[in-house]
Amino acid sequence: MAKQKKKRNKAYRGADASVTKPVVTKISAANRNKPQQWWFEKKRIAKPILIASGVGAGAIWLVYEIIRLIL
Repeated sequence: MAKQKKKRNKAYRGADASVTKPVVTKISAANRNKPQQWWFEKKRIAKPILIASGVGAGAIWLVYEIIRLIL
């Protein structure tokens, strides 16, 4: 098995090298009240829980109505 060639890890800076553009990070501040700030921080966790509980409540209601129709 042939020895593998070492990869180049030095940046190429010749005349035809691609120009790297600087990365711009935009930051904006917002004044939120306490419930808005809580929702902003916990949205990723709270949203699926709320959706699942809504679907569960709908399923329970549907089963209740079906049982009420049968009886």
